[in-house]
Amino acid sequence: MAKKIPKTESSFLRVKCNDCGNEQVLFEKASSRIKCLACDKILAEPTGGKASVKTQVLSTADRDLQ
Repeated sequence: MAKKIPKTESSFLRVKCNDCGNEQVLFEKASSRIKCLACDKILAEPTGGKASVKTQVLSTADRDLQ
């Protein structure tokens, strides 16, 4: 019998930079500052749990593996 992969409590976020409009994906529980790849603005900062997102979240992607 195959083992089921446990469901995680966190997900990936697709965000859009407020300054330049660049879209990128980041992990919801980031452990370091996440900067925009295009303009270097800080998009998210670590808090010890879920990251503090400083920009617009467009969508979430659950890691629902079966």
